[in-house]
Amino acid sequence: MKTEEIEERFIALESVIADNERTLKDLNQIVAEQAMTIDKLRREVFFLAKNFDSSGQVRPLSEEVPPPHY
Repeated sequence: MKTEEIEERFIALESVIADNERTLKDLNQIVAEQAMTIDKLRREVFFLAKNFDSSGQVRPLSEEVPPPHY
């Protein structure tokens, strides 16, 4: 194999690696954003489950349990 061919292959490999690194960085960003969205949705579901009854109506304040007093 000639030096030129080796150099071309090496450059091609570097290009592939750079592209893979860029893709990995982009995917990591997407996963991080999705994790934040999932956390937000979990908090919202918890809030809704806590404040609404099974028929979808807001529970009246009279049914609220007051916080404990220390």
